[in-house]
Amino acid sequence: MLNLLASIDFSSLLILEEVSSFCDETQKVWSLIGAIIRILQIAIPIIIILLGTIDLGKAVMAGDDKVIKESQKMFIKRLIYGVVVFFVVFIVRAVFSLIGDANATTSTCWNAVAGKIS
Repeated sequence: MLNLLASIDFSSLLILEEVSSFCDETQKVWSLIGAIIRILQIAIPIIIILLGTIDLGKAVMAGDDKVIKESQKMFIKRLIYGVVVFFVVFIVRAVFSLIGDANATTSTCWNAVAGKIS
């Protein structure tokens, strides 16, 4: 039994405590990062719709089929970029929530980013 206790590396426990302490100390920064992510998730679709509307409106006013098709292609590309940005954030959140559940030290940081701690 003593050999088992002697073989345990307690230095990793100290590192986990330091990470938890770091997350507690920088909670406001993590909350700010989470707020920025939520704002971007709302702002990017709005910007895409506005820019697409403006581009397609200009193309229709020009009356040229070539310009209309180019505007449609650009609008579709912007939609794809917006979906990619949205899903990258979603995937990162999903991965970190799994890590946060498995590792209690990262849960404080992740809860602040996710908006669960204010």
